[in-house]
Amino acid sequence: MIPSELRSGAGYWIASLRAMLRFDYGRMREWAAMLVLIQTMMGAGMALLYGFFYPHITPFRALYITTGAPTLALIPLGFVMLPGSVGQQKIEGTFDYIWALPAPRSAQATSTFLLYALLALPGTVLALLVAAWRYGVHLSPSPLLLPAVLLCALMAIAVGYGMALAISDPLVTNLVTNALMFVVLLFSPIVYPPSQLPGWLFAIHRVLPFYNMAVAIRAGLTTGVETQVMTSFLVLAAWTVAGCSAIAWTVTRRR
Repeated sequence: MIPSELRSGAGYWIASLRAMLRFDYGRMREWAAMLVLIQTMMGAGMALLYGFFYPHITPFRALYITTGAPTLALIPLGFVMLPGSVGQQKIEGTFDYIWALPAPRSAQATSTFLLYALLALPGTVLALLVAAWRYGVHLSPSPLLLPAVLLCALMAIAVGYGMALAISDPLVTNLVTNALMFVVLLFSPIVYPPSQLPGWLFAIHRVLPFYNMAVAIRAGLTTGVETQVMTSFLVLAAWTVAGCSAIAWTVTRRR
């Protein structure tokens, strides 16, 4: 047992973060590969499914569907799987046990944040590769792609984790995540141009993160397709700050 007077300072926080990373990875190790597989199937599978909606896939449609696949892969991990995992911990009672461990709450939250961020990347890349292979699309990656993917992954995980911590009832969290997936899969202009939506609906999506995730990643994979890239980055940054603020608020208030 570490004396209470030594449980402070940067050194103790870093040591706690390392310990929580080992602890969380040990809990996630058995199903981490399955999580990446599900994420890949979600992104690539939905990209393939949307292709069946069109009688003829034009090169522009193929490009739009392919470049939307990474966004479709990131959204379930951050907005569904992570909140679902936290909700399951609350139901089982392990959530309170983890928060009672002798480690700073901020280190515990950072551990979960980092592990899910790392898990988000393989499935995202695989979904893009499968979609590009299926539609025969030749992409033009730019240096913008890396910050776009990282920001989208961090935003999705920050908002999803913040929501899971701020909502005390796991059943409410489950309802919210299911509603989000309904909105994303049916009404978000991720794999089709926003011009196909009514103006009022597109105006709503301009301030939601899902459409802006697709814009940021598509801008890093293509040339000249997206023009309002900086606006999307600002919207995503605002959602990231909101998610991190929710995490910080919950961490500091929970007893």
